[in-house]
Amino acid sequence: MPTPKKNAATDKPAAAKKPRTKKAAAQSPAADAPDAPTKAAPSGPRGNYDLVVVESPAKAKTINKYLGPNFRVLASYGHVRDLDTKKKKGEDIAGIDITNGWKLRYTVDDGSKDSGRGGRKFRTAKEILAEIGREAAKANHVYLASDPDREGESIAWHIADELKLPDERTFRIRFNEITKNAVNAALSNAEKINDLRVAAQEARRAMDRVVGFPLSNLLGKKVANKLSAGRVQSVAVKLIVDREREIEAFKTEEYWKITALLSAPGVNIPWTADPAKSKIFAKKKTEVAKPVAWHKPTEEDTQGDDEPVVDTETSDVPPEPGEAAAPAATDGAGIPAPPKDSFLANLVKWDNAEPKLTNETEADAVVAALAGAPFVVTKVEQKDRVDRPLAPFTTSTLQQQANARMKFSASRTMQTAQKLYEGIELTGMGQTALITYMRTDSTRVSNDALAAVRDFIKADARLGTNYLPSAPNTYASNKGAQEGHEAIRPTDVTITPARAQAAGLGGDQLRLYELIWKRFVASQCVPAKLKVTTYDITAGRGLFRASGRVIAFDGYRRVLPPVGKQEDAELPPVKEKDVLNRLDLFESQHFTQPPPRFNEGSLVKALEKEGIGRPSTYASIISTIQKRGYVTQDRGRFFATEIGKVVTDLLVKHFPDIMDLKFTSHFEDELDEIETGKFKYREVLDEFWGKFSPTLKKADSEMPVARELTGEMCPKCGKPLQKRYSATTGGFFIGCTGYTDDPACKYIQPRPGEAEREGPTTTDIVCPACGKFMIRKVGRFGVFYTCEGAPDCPTTMNENAEGVRTVTALPTKHKCPKCEKHNLLLKESKAGKKYVQCPDTKCKFISDADADGAPVKPADTGIACEKCGSPMVIKVAWRGPFLSCSGYPKCRNAKSINAELKEKLKDILPPMPEKTEKKKEEMPAVEISDTCPECGASMKLMKSRFGPGYYLGCSKYPKCKGKGKMTPELQAKIDAATAAQAPAAT
Repeated sequence: MPTPKKNAATDKPAAAKKPRTKKAAAQSPAADAPDAPTKAAPSGPRGNYDLVVVESPAKAKTINKYLGPNFRVLASYGHVRDLDTKKKKGEDIAGIDITNGWKLRYTVDDGSKDSGRGGRKFRTAKEILAEIGREAAKANHVYLASDPDREGESIAWHIADELKLPDERTFRIRFNEITKNAVNAALSNAEKINDLRVAAQEARRAMDRVVGFPLSNLLGKKVANKLSAGRVQSVAVKLIVDREREIEAFKTEEYWKITALLSAPGVNIPWTADPAKSKIFAKKKTEVAKPVAWHKPTEEDTQGDDEPVVDTETSDVPPEPGEAAAPAATDGAGIPAPPKDSFLANLVKWDNAEPKLTNETEADAVVAALAGAPFVVTKVEQKDRVDRPLAPFTTSTLQQQANARMKFSASRTMQTAQKLYEGIELTGMGQTALITYMRTDSTRVSNDALAAVRDFIKADARLGTNYLPSAPNTYASNKGAQEGHEAIRPTDVTITPARAQAAGLGGDQLRLYELIWKRFVASQCVPAKLKVTTYDITAGRGLFRASGRVIAFDGYRRVLPPVGKQEDAELPPVKEKDVLNRLDLFESQHFTQPPPRFNEGSLVKALEKEGIGRPSTYASIISTIQKRGYVTQDRGRFFATEIGKVVTDLLVKHFPDIMDLKFTSHFEDELDEIETGKFKYREVLDEFWGKFSPTLKKADSEMPVARELTGEMCPKCGKPLQKRYSATTGGFFIGCTGYTDDPACKYIQPRPGEAEREGPTTTDIVCPACGKFMIRKVGRFGVFYTCEGAPDCPTTMNENAEGVRTVTALPTKHKCPKCEKHNLLLKESKAGKKYVQCPDTKCKFISDADADGAPVKPADTGIACEKCGSPMVIKVAWRGPFLSCSGYPKCRNAKSINAELKEKLKDILPPMPEKTEKKKEEMPAVEISDTCPECGASMKLMKSRFGPGYYLGCSKYPKCKGKGKMTPELQAKIDAATAAQAPAAT
């Protein structure tokens, strides 16, 4: 990769030059894109307003509050164009002409590929740009106010370049907080688009495309369809896979600790030592023997309620060298809490060396040697320690703390923070932005904000001058931080969490705002002061040590105490040469544990430490690697899947540079250097491509296909069976090699304990649409039927556990009003609601319907989507009606209907579904003697959610999600018990 000796950047990417004339515009790759405007915005008579373009309508609404009638604010709804995914002649990679200087070819979405649903068209990027162009043509000035980071700079350039906005009337403004002062200050200091920042962002986009597309295609050929790879996501998967391998290779070792229960001389404590309770055996903890099966990620997967709270950002005040922390009340091994005026001391040396007690016999020998030995205090040390507050949040530390304190996933944190930044409607305040920009790696705080928080601390009744440092606290940012940004903080520190709650803030927004507010205020308080006491106690050949720590002054902790269990304890007073009372001596058994699996907080910390990606990308990285099936999350911990391991091994072997953590980190540094002008855009990319291109060709011929014959033959057609991988399940399966033949053999070998899959069978059930017979099939959700006339007849039925069949898709006589090519299908939701849908997956039209299958236009709610501006419509789920964006599935915004909305929409709201008492199914009377393979608890019979049948699940579910094998013998007992109970149930 380039070295610092290279010349400053003088050749920006073609896609990063803001056109100033028609000649310059023609050099832009956008000029080659289909449907790109060919004329600059007209320069006729100007209007009486200036135009401000932001990214989201929520932000536009907030800014509108501060700007008068001389301004109009529009939203671009994020990115307005993207690299084309179809390769044109002369391009090495789709959308990129590498040979001619890395020219990027962009396209604007016109809705031809993916449009909205519900009869109300979702506004396309082309339509949004057209609106901005019309208003820009009449405006005196155009201010592009997208987010103040590289991506925001790139979005501003894309708008200006696509619309050919006149340079003399087009300006770039940036603000870290959406307040009146910040917006007005930005307008007063309007600049031109920063070409170097755009170049850095375009280099990232180009690199991601030239790595992601070829590697994804290669994995599709060699491993399984629908796989993806990327410069950042593949390295993130490697971190989890490497940790998985460490856990698999870890050898658990036994060790013992000796702990004395002591009291000062002359102190009478009633305590009777019980030899039966003085030796404490540990339950050996082991990792899950079998990998957790991949499943679609849910918010519940992040909870980890059986895990201790661990602060991934900091572990409070670390002990100084030689200082031993006092054991916890139970020390995790059953040691009782010491009575008042007594304390626990751990054996830290035996014969002047660290004690290594590997078994019970060695521990017994130490205890025997200590029989009758006096416990004499040989050293008393007291120190004052200072516990300093942490810096205000960056994106990374916010994600870590939200995960540690509130079990928020990274995506949940960022989605909530985005709303707090853009603005919330608050009673008495209107649309109010509560925090500064949430994508930042800087800990810098503006002078105005520092003055405001210091005034607040000084005047607050709970704090006051004792908690205010003489000068503001300052914090160093990480290497490479963009210091033009600020840390994440409240826009107005006087809007306390309590005040915000009173004004209507609630739920996740309140919880996250409270955390941000407290962290910011705490960062400008004085340190906490601790008193640490350490006793060294000699007994025979051993040295015991006890440590206690108490808070002398709470300092910043008054605002935000450290996360996790605090083991501060005060030791009773003793002095040197005191002979202590030995009340008891405990032997406790322990086992070494493998390195902990990553949770979302620790993974974010690892990504930041290794320089992988940027803070703004962490949430999307974590989401992507789960959706691709490479890793799965269970009880707050990440597990690598089989396909994740296979893909990682192949990429590490054939693309060692791409998978090298240092390479990924180094490229992030080079993006910084492109932005500063030290490196050249093209030179950075050329040097990478010069090495990557031949490696890619070599891997295409040398990378083995991850499919292998098992040596068995298909029981249906006699052809060889083959082990293959599936991106859908994240694992492997064994199937027939004749799956591509004509006719195809779809045989898949059942897994151990799994019943053999039934093949399609023709029934005597008549299709209600065409009169042909229905074909019975079994899928993962149970039994269903399709018409033998398919695909000409798309009728389908489902069958529930009781054998009752329901028609789930029936052709109607009504043509799709959108594509006008196909007849609509009448369907029924799980809530029993009728709706119609176009059978063409590209059309995606869907609408409520009457009993005859005619589309019903949704009622006008008069409410616009906060995310995309499309109308919100009323949908009905099994729990009742809710508001959903009409732009679904492109926009998936939805919101519940509160009391205020119920009153507003009372005339058009459908009735609430009738509450029916859920019938509790009687489980078969079968005795289960199996134990959970994960935690050792008893197993119980559980009803399958995916159709008829049962499975063995842990009795501690949902805390433990262990599953057992369903043997043929057990299944026979279940069938017999079910048959015996059937008459009583009817």
